Amino acid sequence: MTAWPPELPDPFDPNLAAFAMQSDPTWPPAVEEQPQAIDNIDESAEHFRSRFDLLKEELQKYIVGQDEVLEHVITAVVAGGHVLLEGAPGLGKTTLVRSLANALSLQLQHVQFTPDLAAPDLIGTNLLIGSGSGHANPHFEFSPGPIFCNVLLGDQINRAPPKTQAVLLEAMDEKSVTIAGQTRLLAEPFFVLATQNPLEEGAFALPPTQLDRFFFSLPMSQPTVEELDLILERTIDVPPPAMEPIFPGEDLLLMRDFARGVVVEPAVRRQVAEVIMATHPHADMGRSVGVKKYVRCGASPRAGQALIMAAKIRAVRAGRFYIITEDILAFAIAVLRHRVTLTPKAQMENLVVEDILMNMLQELYHHWGK
Repeated sequence: MTAWPPELPDPFDPNLAAFAMQSDPTWPPAVEEQPQAIDNIDESAEHFRSRFDLLKEELQKYIVGQDEVLEHVITAVVAGGHVLLEGAPGLGKTTLVRSLANALSLQLQHVQFTPDLAAPDLIGTNLLIGSGSGHANPHFEFSPGPIFCNVLLGDQINRAPPKTQAVLLEAMDEKSVTIAGQTRLLAEPFFVLATQNPLEEGAFALPPTQLDRFFFSLPMSQPTVEELDLILERTIDVPPPAMEPIFPGEDLLLMRDFARGVVVEPAVRRQVAEVIMATHPHADMGRSVGVKKYVRCGASPRAGQALIMAAKIRAVRAGRFYIITEDILAFAIAVLRHRVTLTPKAQMENLVVEDILMNMLQELYHHWGK
């Protein structure tokens, strides 16, 4: 297990002008123009890509298929976002999260969300120490809950009561929790990978404010016959391969800082804004008939921020220091599907949000090409 970076002076303090020039038609500049900053960026970008690919290859030892899910999960954790994994039991959601934490040497806590899970069960509580006879100086001592970790695996998160969901919302948004009036910071990196069975809605559906905190919502599909055969081959009478840490989880923070330096041209930023506003049925950009007819509430500005960050990571992986339209479209569905609320009429007609969003994106793409 090696740490980032590989013998580079300071690749995560790049000269932003060097990034900007790489999206300019006159790129590359003459050798005498900031050669050191440019060299650092190129080498760091290559190291970024190798880290991303290495992590994906490691996860593929334990997860058969689900390539798009793996790409999206790694993108989200590099971006510092949280992920909602949806799918029937037994599809590998828990295995994916455990494998990710082990590969990055991150502390994992697994919490089974139930209707009787109280907030102190998640964040911890203050215990009175030394209050019995013969004990001097009684005092309160904080006993941390499972949320004080790097990776929180929340199983069946939609079954948690509202008060517990509110505590989790603060942790996801602020990277901190408040106990007895005192704010305690969580470790970095920290991200929530939550699971939800769409066939079991539970007693407490996640409110839109909490769903909006998830960077991506990713459905895990049933395996094909070939994939299931490979799963059985790997798990029946054969011990699973040993999980070896491949690089420190702290490297995710450095990768995130590097990706933030990718340039977003005004025209592309405008496209992101149009994608978000097109999900609102009464907005000027709401051209799609499906959105106007079947969407009750569209996505928030936080969706645009997530979409740009994911696009930046994809651009670095593609060897670019600027994002393009294809980077946006590659992540639009995963960013929007849980942030767009359908009307009861859409549900009665058995319409799914992905189809409505896909039609909307196709209309936008056609509009951009004019």
